[in-house]
This record gives sequence, C-alpha cells and structure tokens, in this order.
Amino acid sequence: MPGRTLAEGTVVAAHRRHYTVALDDGETIDCVLKGRRAVIACGDRVNVARVAGGGAIDTVLPRTNLIYRSDAFKQKLIAANVTLVVGVIAPDLPADFELIDRWGIAAVAEGCAFLIVANKADLPDSTRLVERLRQWNTLGYEVLSTSARGDVSALAARVRGEHSVLVGQSGMGKSTLLNALAPGVGARTAEISAALASGRHTTTETTLHRLPGDDAGWIVDSPGMKAFGLAHLSPRVIEEAFVDVRPFLGRCRFRDCRHDREPGCAVQAAVERGEIVPHRVELLHEMVAESELVRDPSR
Repeated sequence: MPGRTLAEGTVVAAHRRHYTVALDDGETIDCVLKGRRAVIACGDRVNVARVAGGGAIDTVLPRTNLIYRSDAFKQKLIAANVTLVVGVIAPDLPADFELIDRWGIAAVAEGCAFLIVANKADLPDSTRLVERLRQWNTLGYEVLSTSARGDVSALAARVRGEHSVLVGQSGMGKSTLLNALAPGVGARTAEISAALASGRHTTTETTLHRLPGDDAGWIVDSPGMKAFGLAHLSPRVIEEAFVDVRPFLGRCRFRDCRHDREPGCAVQAAVERGEIVPHRVELLHEMVAESELVRDPSR
C-alpha cells in the first residue's frame, strides 16, 4: 500500500505464525506474518507494518545465515544471523557426543564460531568431561568449563558482542546458564510464551535475549534436543564443514571419491596415519547418506 510506514526490528520469539519483534525504537510488538512463503526465525531482521491489534511482518531482510536442523521429514528453525554456536554439555547426564560433532559442523557450514561449554564444573566428574572434550580442542573448537550456579564471567566475556545460540540436550543447564548471564530472563520468556500461545501453556520454540550492558550482542535459547539432523546441507558442504577432512579434499585419486574403500583415498590415508579419527569419517558417511536420501528418496 503506497505511503505506508514500516518499522525495522529483530524477531525475538516465535510460535507457529505469531512473532514478537523488538523494534529498533525500543518498542516490542506482537506480529503476524503477511503471506505464507516467508521462513522466519529468532534473530531475523524484519520490516513491520502497523495493523489493528499489533503488527504484520511485511519483509524479511537479507540474512547472513540460518541455523536449523532437518531430516527427511521436517525441519526446525533455531536462529538467524548467528555468529557463535554454543553447545552445552554437563557431566551428570548421559551425553550424546555425536551431537557435539553435528553442532560444530552446523556452525562451520554457516560461517559461525563454535564454543563447547562444559557446564556444572562444580560436579565431581567435570574434570573427566573436560578431558574427554580435548579431542574437539584439537579440531580448533573452543572448550570452556563453567558452572551456571557459580562464576560465569568467562562465558559472559566470550559471548559479549556475539549473536549466540545455545544448543544442547535437555537437562544440561542451558536455561540456568542463560539466567546467570541475563538475570530475570526466565520471567520474560514465560511472558512472551503466554502471549504468543494465546494463554495456552505452550513454550516458544526459541527466544532471543539481549544481554545486560551489551548493545550489540544477543543470545538465543533453544529447546532441548535429542537429534540434530543436517540433511538440508549438500554432501559437498558437509565434507567442507568437517574441519579435519577439509585439508585432504581434492587430493584423492578419483575426483568422485566417497572416502570409503576407494584406492588412493587421501582421507582414508589420513585416518591410517592418525590425522583423522575413524569415527569422524564414519559420521561423514552417515551425514552424506542422510543428505543424499533427501535429494533422492529412491536411494
């Protein structure tokens, strides 16, 4: 409509087709989405038009990236315009260490830094956990030990100025960490959730929070997850996102090498020399198969 006024802002919460947008002028407004084609996540920059009862998202502005998980059947958006993926793990619950690999691959594929947070450093087995995480240190990923119920200053300093997203299994302490970094966000999360769900006791998929004293940065808390599929990534992108495999790509005898049993495979030779751990190549094969299945269900 000619002459209409649009306000720019950041999506801070989402529930189905209802969103909360923090406008750049400081106002927070509940919005619906105009049309049905746009895909919107926390962290998206949007243009909002005023309508009766709130706002309508008119345009999703260009984004730098989109972090989400997917398999052959569905996808779950997590956050847009992210600079840092923070994977949270703790010693008091059984951990799926493959998830750490997948979080790191997702981060690298989308041009983000990846930080592993070993939470609950006050527990007896925390030292053993940090030792086990050293294998990801050797890949160039950061590992930080902290306690959500203790001193989180090191983590606060690391996420300052970043557009971060917390990922992890349920029970690892993501929400407690978030409340330590930004006291009082739990009440705000409940308030947004109730508003978007029209009074039903349904939590939002993800929620974005500004951190105290940090004008540039924000952090997104995502629901606990048991799986982190990346079937939307192409096989080539997946290969490139394995930071330990990347140096050997293009050095195999055959251009279409699948890094399995082919003669002259540079990747398998690196495994034999101990430069790549075997389970990483096994995961590469698994993830490429997931990607190929989405692109060709007849496989």
